[in-house]
Amino acid sequence: MRWKHLPWLLRELTIDVKDFLLVLQPNPIEDEHMDKAMSSLSKAIRSFLATPRSEGAITRLQLKIYLINNYTFDIGPLVSETIHIGILKDLNLAILDETEIPDCTDEHMLQRAGVVGDFFSDYPTVFHCLTRLSLYNLCFAKWDINHHLFDCCLQLQHLYLSNCDAGGRRAWKIDAPDSKLSVLQLNFCELGRLEIVCLPKLERLEWDTWLCPHAPLSFGVVPSLKELYLICAATEDMQGFVLSEVLRDTTSIHTMKLDFQGEKLWLQPEGKQPCTGFNTLRKLSVHGIFVEYNLLWMRVLLEAAPFLEMFDIEIWEHPCQINDPRQGVWARTNPSWKLPEITSRKNSFMKGLQIIGFKPLEQQIEFIRAVMQQAPNLDTIVLKYDDPCEDCEKMGIFPPRSSTECVFPKNKDGRDMVVKLLTGGVSSRTRIIFGN
Repeated sequence: MRWKHLPWLLRELTIDVKDFLLVLQPNPIEDEHMDKAMSSLSKAIRSFLATPRSEGAITRLQLKIYLINNYTFDIGPLVSETIHIGILKDLNLAILDETEIPDCTDEHMLQRAGVVGDFFSDYPTVFHCLTRLSLYNLCFAKWDINHHLFDCCLQLQHLYLSNCDAGGRRAWKIDAPDSKLSVLQLNFCELGRLEIVCLPKLERLEWDTWLCPHAPLSFGVVPSLKELYLICAATEDMQGFVLSEVLRDTTSIHTMKLDFQGEKLWLQPEGKQPCTGFNTLRKLSVHGIFVEYNLLWMRVLLEAAPFLEMFDIEIWEHPCQINDPRQGVWARTNPSWKLPEITSRKNSFMKGLQIIGFKPLEQQIEFIRAVMQQAPNLDTIVLKYDDPCEDCEKMGIFPPRSSTECVFPKNKDGRDMVVKLLTGGVSSRTRIIFGN
């Protein structure tokens, strides 16, 4: 009994509906199980929030719920009252949905948006202290998402959207000069385009998978944007875009990741005069590069970013997918970018180069040597082995190369050979480190 009061002394609470599900669940989770879980969650919330707290405010409540049946009428008033009397200061809310993305119909996504919109409208107080919001499977064609997220959620700092769109692949335009949003994450959002006209506090943007044939986004006023992550496997109709055109109006990006997931490049070659958006770049990661691709095209990015300090590359090789039949423009094609002529301009800031999935293939050796020549102060090159995925291991043919010269060197003789290939004829004090 001495410990009975302790739960009400907690200043940070996490109440996740999935913790109330049965241990063994069918996939997908059935409605009756979600209903039982929400019933238990509602009781837990009532226990924590309805009981007077004599030990001060809840500094943060992380709440993950399903908006099903009538449970909003239990949760909404309790959370609203807790906020109204000043007990709850910071709300992190995730409104979950168990429908898999391929199974989501337009009707389902519109209905979901209506339910979420009603929750916003019925309990506006809930969103006064909302700092983080995660939404799944919504079509906001008939829901004024900008009003709710940027006019009502005045404290919102982190927004995560999964499989959300504006209907018919329409563009989503954000013009919110008073917003505090600092992190925007999109996962498989079929937007025709994301146009950020003004988000002055935005620091990080992540977009994993889009279906736009050309540039998926544009920036206006984003003076705080420091990190940009673009991850996508090219689809059949993707024509690609010039990265400098997207970065044209940015002024502070220092970290950028591009991930092609083993497919064709969705970047088009840069012109002779890339924009100043590259000038602030300090770390560049280029992942998901198909193992048979020429790597020298990345010299274009190196030339465009004169103050780059860290270059991180990940080679993609999956025997479980390499032989998939592909048609027309969707087939993997070696990049045929026109490479810049080697100039006398050197990158004296670059200190580190890392390659994950390294193999002493000609294209990789040639690229590393080119980087060493371009970066005279390069301190460290890290070459790492990339573990096969489960499907590759099941095939029993990883690595898929018969020649021992084309696999990651794991003994001293093999590593000495690689060092000799890289440093032969090149004046460099760069340390070459092999990591597993």
